[in-house]
Amino acid sequence: MSRRASLVLVVLGLLAPFLVAAPAAAAPTSPPTPLAANGQLHVCGTTLCNEQRAQVQLRGMSTHGLQWYSHCLNDSSLDTLAGWGADVLRISMYIQEGGYETDPAGFTDRVSGLIDEATERGMYAIVDWHMLTPGDPHYNLDRAKTFFTEIARRHNDNTNLLYEIANEPNGVSWSSIKSYAEELIPVIRGVDPETPILVGTRAWSSLGISEGGDESEVLANPVNAANIMYTFHFYAATHSDKYLNALSRAAEQLPMFVTEFGTQQSTGDGPNDFAMAQRYLDLMASKGISWTNWNFSDDHRSGAVFATGTCPGGPFDNLKPAGEWIRDRIG
Repeated sequence: MSRRASLVLVVLGLLAPFLVAAPAAAAPTSPPTPLAANGQLHVCGTTLCNEQRAQVQLRGMSTHGLQWYSHCLNDSSLDTLAGWGADVLRISMYIQEGGYETDPAGFTDRVSGLIDEATERGMYAIVDWHMLTPGDPHYNLDRAKTFFTEIARRHNDNTNLLYEIANEPNGVSWSSIKSYAEELIPVIRGVDPETPILVGTRAWSSLGISEGGDESEVLANPVNAANIMYTFHFYAATHSDKYLNALSRAAEQLPMFVTEFGTQQSTGDGPNDFAMAQRYLDLMASKGISWTNWNFSDDHRSGAVFATGTCPGGPFDNLKPAGEWIRDRIG
């Protein structure tokens, strides 16, 4: 070894205690999930609030009926939904039409598992008691008591749930819907005192408009319960200004949540009316109204986000026009 090299080694040895390694570059951090950012939700006046009592607007997707499209709900598809930036998954469990009444234990387990899947991804989950035909919610009251008691018992520690206790009441009075809610809600509250509860409105959750009423019937006779919201459903190619204006008026005085809407006709099919749908989205953004779009499946109709045949294997970027449109507006 040369004399110069030896001298360099000596100097480095003397300086070693004073040399500090450069800090490693910080790893990029992911934004917090919706659940991590907001925690337990509550109804504050006419809006939905997070655990800091700040207004929050949830945006996400509704499943189609679990009895038909459960195969569209797997790790890959739900990862895709979370990747869109969705805050919430509405778990649509039909009661009739081959749904819950045919296998109460099996459907309860499937809903419970999907709650776990949403929780793992930091999303909220709406447990949708998808009563539709018959339209009187009292027909399924005993089943609803059993189901919600069990879901609440299993998930009482969750902070990411909302319970939708009557999807689309129809052919019955608002007073009948109200009495159903006032009988079921205390049963749920006996197990779960904190989860917000969503109450369907008359005439397929149109605030009564589709059967000749309007929001005044709810304003005059609200459900006697706390921490609740009222639901509104619309399909942009069918429900135009009369419905839009009613939602706008109602949201000034009632806590509203649009748990189901489509960009096409009320059948979930036909041409998309993206212009009208955007008017609704603009209104909901201005008033902080949360929403879920119908539907997260590969059903043949235009309202399903995935191209027919996509499920279960994907690829889940194989979207119909309605799917592309809603994906771009969720995040």
